[in-house]
Amino acid sequence: MQIKHTAGLAALALTAGCALAQQGVSKTEVTIGSIQDLSGPAVSLGKQARLGMMLRVDEINEQGGINGRKLKLIVEDSGYDPKKAFLAAQKLVNQDKIFMMVGHIGTAHNLAAMPVQFEKNVVNFFPLTAAREMYEPLHKLKYAFSVTYFDQIRKTAPKLVKEKGIKKVCTLYQDDEFGLEVMRGGEAGLKSIGMDYTEKTSYKRGATDFSSQVAKMKAAACEMVVLGTIARETIGTIGESRKTGFNPVFLASNAAYNDAIHKLGGKAMDGLYSSMTAQNPYLDDSSQPIRFWANKFKTKFNEDPSVFSVYGYLIVDTFAKAAEKAGQNLTTDNFAKVMDTMSTPPDIFGSPSTSFSPTKHMGSDAARLSQIVDGKWKVVSEYIN
Repeated sequence: MQIKHTAGLAALALTAGCALAQQGVSKTEVTIGSIQDLSGPAVSLGKQARLGMMLRVDEINEQGGINGRKLKLIVEDSGYDPKKAFLAAQKLVNQDKIFMMVGHIGTAHNLAAMPVQFEKNVVNFFPLTAAREMYEPLHKLKYAFSVTYFDQIRKTAPKLVKEKGIKKVCTLYQDDEFGLEVMRGGEAGLKSIGMDYTEKTSYKRGATDFSSQVAKMKAAACEMVVLGTIARETIGTIGESRKTGFNPVFLASNAAYNDAIHKLGGKAMDGLYSSMTAQNPYLDDSSQPIRFWANKFKTKFNEDPSVFSVYGYLIVDTFAKAAEKAGQNLTTDNFAKVMDTMSTPPDIFGSPSTSFSPTKHMGSDAARLSQIVDGKWKVVSEYIN
C-alpha cells in the first residue's frame, strides 16, 4: 500500500509540474511563432517581415540570447488566407508549442488566429496590421504597436484636403476588416471638416482588375482617392488610373507604405501619399544609422530591405527587451506585467515613442505622411498627434 501511495504522490507531483510549465520556454530556448504571407498577394510584405525577424533573432542569439536562452523563431505561411492562418495558428500553438505569436500579418488573419492562441494563453504580440481589433477590446493577451488604420487616415486625409484645396474625395477599399477601417477613418476625418465621400467603391481580396472601380471614380470627378489597398492593389489601381488619364491625389494607409510600390509600379507611382511611422531603409539613405542597418541586411540576405523588414526587426527587438526584463522565470503573466509598464524611445527609423499600461495596450497613435518622389519614399510631414 505504501508503494502505491508513494507512486500516486509522484504522479501527482509530475502532473503539477507539467501544469506549471510555461509553454514555449525551456531551460535552453524560448520559441516564438509568426504567420506571414509567403506565397499570396502580400508576399512582398510577408517575406521582408520574416527576414527582418530573422536578422534580429540571429543578433540576439549571437549576444547570448534572452537570459541565457536561445531565441527560436518558427514562421508559417498563410498565403494571405484567413482559413490558412487559422490552421497555421493551430500548428504553432498546439504542435510547436510557441510561447508567443509575433508580427502576424493581416487583419482578418489575426482575427481568425487569436481564439486559437487565447485558449492556450498565448499573447498576440505586435501584429502587422493596424486594425483597432488588435488591441480593442482590452485583453491581457493583445498588444499592438502602431497607430490604427482608422486614426492614420482620420488625421492625414483632412490635412491633405486643406493643403490641396480638394472638393471631391472618393475611396476605393478592400472589402474586409482592413479596408473598412481605412474607409471609415477617412469618413471620420472628412466629417471633422464638414465633408463626406463623393463616391465609394470596393474590391474583393485577391482582385487584380480595378478598371470598373477606376471608371466609377473618374466619372464622379474625384480629386482625391483614399486607398484601402495593400501593395498589388495600390499598383493596379494607380496604374489603371494613369492609363485612363485619371490623376487625383492618392492617399493610402501604411499597409501600402513599402518599396514594392515604386519598384514594381515604376514612374506611375510618383505622387502617392501614405501615412506611416518608421521610414523605409534605403541603402543610400541620408541617415548613417539607417544606411548601416540597411547594408547589414543586404549583406546577410542579398536583397534590399523594406519597411516591413524594419517592422519585423523592431517587433522581435521589443519582444526580447520585455522578455529579458521578465527575468529567468519567463511566463505569460510575468511578460504581461513588464509590458504594462513598458515604454520605448524613438528609434533610428523615426518611429514615435511608445508607452503601455494595464489599460492601454496600443503603443502610439501618432502618424506622419510620406510621398513617392522620383521613385523613392520621402517623409513630407511631422507627426500628426
